[in-house]
Amino acid sequence: MPPSSSRVPPHHLPAAPPRQALPWGITLLVVPFLVALLLRAVERPFFQGLDDWWEALVNSSSADADGGFALVLDRLGGPLGTVLPLALIGVLCVYGRWRSALFVLAAAVAANVVVVLPLKQLADRPRPPHPWVLVNEGAYPSGQVFSAVTLVIVTGLVVFPPRARRWWWAAGAGYVLAMMGSRTWLHAQWLSDTFAGALLGAGACLVLWRVFAPLLRAEAEHMAADSLWL
Repeated sequence: MPPSSSRVPPHHLPAAPPRQALPWGITLLVVPFLVALLLRAVERPFFQGLDDWWEALVNSSSADADGGFALVLDRLGGPLGTVLPLALIGVLCVYGRWRSALFVLAAAVAANVVVVLPLKQLADRPRPPHPWVLVNEGAYPSGQVFSAVTLVIVTGLVVFPPRARRWWWAAGAGYVLAMMGSRTWLHAQWLSDTFAGALLGAGACLVLWRVFAPLLRAEAEHMAADSLWL
């Protein structure tokens, strides 16, 4: 019989959410939603000038992107964007961490369908002219950036202990920024689309982190008591 939670200190994995996770998460979700309403209502939003400026800045020949780092990131954000979290879910389940696996499934897989796809339909924003990669309809928000952000966050929360988590956030931020840059470099999305994807990914993770907090705390206590399969 495992010791009670009052006698077993919580394990450092998975991480516990901060108190303000829910209001901050909701705020980060609401802002892109309001922008989607604006895109639906007006033909040229107030930030289109910035998008046009950035699009002209990164404009180059398609030959420069062939076989380049941007195309590698495009592949990572495509099919592999689903394979990687599913692989993480499988590993967590093997080790008996089914609670963390459910959290990863909700934040890194299900949230993409529940959050990103409806907003794409709502905003109905055209892609930049002449994208260099195969894309579907709906530029706003960036689903690839959303996937990158959610994968980085959930991995940091359920895999890395506090000390290692510090460098993981730095590496993850670099990966997300590279993904945002690659989407605009490939003319697949506007700059504002990538920021919206990042905000939505962070917001979805914060909200679900708070929702799953009781399960994650129970898992932390079971890890501390070496009784994960309960």
